[in-house]
Amino acid sequence: MTNKIVSDVMSYNPITVKPEMSLKEAIKILAEQRISGLPVVNENGKLVGIVSETDLMWQESGATPPPYIMVLDSIIFLENPARYEKEIHKALGETVHDVMTKNPLTTTAEKPLSATAKLMHEHNIHRLPVLNENGKVIGILTRGDIIRAMAAE
Repeated sequence: MTNKIVSDVMSYNPITVKPEMSLKEAIKILAEQRISGLPVVNENGKLVGIVSETDLMWQESGATPPPYIMVLDSIIFLENPARYEKEIHKALGETVHDVMTKNPLTTTAEKPLSATAKLMHEHNIHRLPVLNENGKVIGILTRGDIIRAMAAE
């Protein structure tokens, strides 16, 4: 991956979805296109989030309540219940906006591929939207893209 930049290996013009799209439509796109995530853009084409298979799994798995103990008829939560509000929201969501990950990490086309791969590894990210200087999605970089680039060398 010597001296390669993101634009050398990224996928251009990725399929994007709007926040108001129904989850059923988004799931259909992921299945038909055999992809695992979609950038979510507003009406101006600017990135507002990303929706992935992981986000959609809440639909099937539902949310589990936080662990708690009962002491004299009082509930004492063993973990912060606010964290579970997000899970419940995702489990009950009906639109892409309800389940998407907001403010995802991003990259630009000119960034060194090695640094971007390191960022993805450190944050355990499977895909990174690639933005232009106006914040519009111009591509997507996946772990698969990086592996293919390594194999080609």
